[in-house]
Amino acid sequence: MRHTFFCIDGHTAGNPVRLVAGGAPLLKGASMSERRQDFLARFDWIRTGLCFEPRGHDMMSGGFLYPPVDPANDIGILFIETSGCLPMCGHGTIGMVTFGLEHGLIQPATPGKLRVEVPAGVIEIAYETQAAKVTAVRITNVPAYVAARGIEIDVEGIGPLSVDVSYGGNFYAIVEPQGAYTGLDDLGAARIVDLSGRVRQAVADTFEPVHPLDPTIRGVSHVLWADKPRGEGADGRNAVFYGDKAIDRSPCGTGTSARLAHLVETGRLSVGESFVHESYIGSRFIGRVEQAVTLGGRNAIVPSIEGSAIATGFNTIWIDREDTFWAGFQVK
Repeated sequence: MRHTFFCIDGHTAGNPVRLVAGGAPLLKGASMSERRQDFLARFDWIRTGLCFEPRGHDMMSGGFLYPPVDPANDIGILFIETSGCLPMCGHGTIGMVTFGLEHGLIQPATPGKLRVEVPAGVIEIAYETQAAKVTAVRITNVPAYVAARGIEIDVEGIGPLSVDVSYGGNFYAIVEPQGAYTGLDDLGAARIVDLSGRVRQAVADTFEPVHPLDPTIRGVSHVLWADKPRGEGADGRNAVFYGDKAIDRSPCGTGTSARLAHLVETGRLSVGESFVHESYIGSRFIGRVEQAVTLGGRNAIVPSIEGSAIATGFNTIWIDREDTFWAGFQVK
C-alpha cells in the first residue's frame, strides 16, 4: 500500500522543519499528550519513514497540524524528529506556525495571536507579518524548571563532568565549560556528537527526571553544551545534541527555555530579562524570562522564545510498503 504525504519543507534558524500538510493520521485522545501516545503506538512508522533515510536525514524534524481538543484554542501540533515524537519543539513550532499561516492552513481567531495545544501543554504565540510573509514568531512556552544540579559523571574521552538537568519542554543535560571542556570550538562538531551520546547515557544511568504533571514526559533526551557567545550582541552560545548524530543548527527553542530556567536558578538571570542565544552555526533566538511560577511544588519560570523560519519548497513523499526501506533506516 502506498501512503502519500504532502509536505512543506523549510528551516528555522538553519534547522530543518518538515510540515506534513497532508496525510496526517487520525488520532485518538482527549489531549495532545494522549494523541502523542496513540501516534507512538500505531503510527511511529510515519515518523521514521519521513525523518530517517532515504526520505530524511539525521537532523530531520517536523510535525503535523491537528484540530484543537479544546475549541478555545486555535490549533494542535504533534512533533516528529529522528529522536522521537517530542512533547515540545520550539524551532519546529516556529517553522510550522510560519508555514501554516503563510499557506492558509492555520486560521487564527485573533490575527497576530494563537493558542496552540502541544503534548507538553498549551503555548501562546505572537507573530508578525509583512505582506504575505510571517517575519517573526514568539512562543510563550510551557513552564521550565531545573530538575537536578551537580550530577557527577565520568565520560570516556573528556573525563569528569558536573552536569545539571533542566526542563524546557524536553529534559536537557546542561554542560558548562569545566575541566577538559573548554568551549565549543575547541571540541568541534564531530567530537561533540561523539561525546554527547556518552554524556546522555551517563546521566541516564544516574538520574531519570519525570515531569511533575505528566509522567509520559521523562528522561534526558538532549544534551546542551553551553559556551560564551561568539557574535556581538549575543549573551550565550550552545550546541544541542539530539537523536544519535544530530547537532541542532538552531539555538533550540526548548533548549533555550531550559537554559533560561537554569540561569535563573543559578542567579544569573532574572524575571523580565532577555537572553540572546546563539546556535552552533551562529543563528539566534531571543529568549526572555516572562514570569516566575511554580510547577508541581517546584520553582519554575515561564520562558518565551522568538525566531523566524523560511519555507524552501513543497515535497510530495510516498511511503510504499513494497519498498525495502519503507519505514526508513539509520546508519550507526
